Amino acid sequence: MAFELPALPYDYEALQPYMSKETLEYHHDKHHKAYVDNGNKLAAEAGMGDLSVEEVVKQSFGKNAGLFNNAAQHYNHIHFWKWMKKGGGGNKLPAALQKAVDSDLGGYDKFKADFIAAGTTQFGSGWAWVSVKNGKLEISKTPNGENPLVHGGAPILGVDVWEHSYYIDYRNARPKYLEAFVDSLINWDHVLELYEKAKS
Repeated sequence: MAFELPALPYDYEALQPYMSKETLEYHHDKHHKAYVDNGNKLAAEAGMGDLSVEEVVKQSFGKNAGLFNNAAQHYNHIHFWKWMKKGGGGNKLPAALQKAVDSDLGGYDKFKADFIAAGTTQFGSGWAWVSVKNGKLEISKTPNGENPLVHGGAPILGVDVWEHSYYIDYRNARPKYLEAFVDSLINWDHVLELYEKAKS
C-alpha cells in the first residue's frame, strides 16, 4: 500500500492566527511530502511496499532506521492534520472522552498542564502524546518520529514539537505554541474517533 500525501482537511488559512498559512505550506507540502516520497522508496527497497503504514512502522522499528523515521513521521502527520481544526481546542470534550480524561489523567486542567509539559520538555525534535495503553489514557513524549504504536499504545492525540511545526509563528516559544494548540486547535472529534477505535 503506497504512502500518499493526504490533502489538508481545511484550507491553508483556516488555522490562523494560531498556525499560519506559511507554516502549513512548508510543513505539509514540503516536510510531509518528503516523508511520503522517501518512505515509499525505502519501503519498496525493504520489501514492505504492500504493507499498511502502521505495519511498516511496527516492523521497521529498531531494524531499519531510515524507513522507520519516514514511515513513522508519515503516520504521525496523517493524524496531526486531523488533530487540528478551525475553532478547535478548549475544554468542551465529548462526554466519553471527558470521562476518560477525568478518571485516567486527573481532569482537563491536569491533562492540559501535563501534555504541555511533555511537549515542552521533549529535548530537541519529537512529539507529545495521549494514547490508550492497557485500557487507560496516558501522556508520553517521544524523540524524532517515534510514536506510541511501537510501545504498545494506540495514539489518540499528538502534537508535533519539531521546530518546523512552530518556528515561523512562535520562534523559540514552544510552550506558547503548545498552549495555542490545546486552547484553540485540537479537533476533539478526531480524538474521540481514535479513542473509540482503540477501546473497541
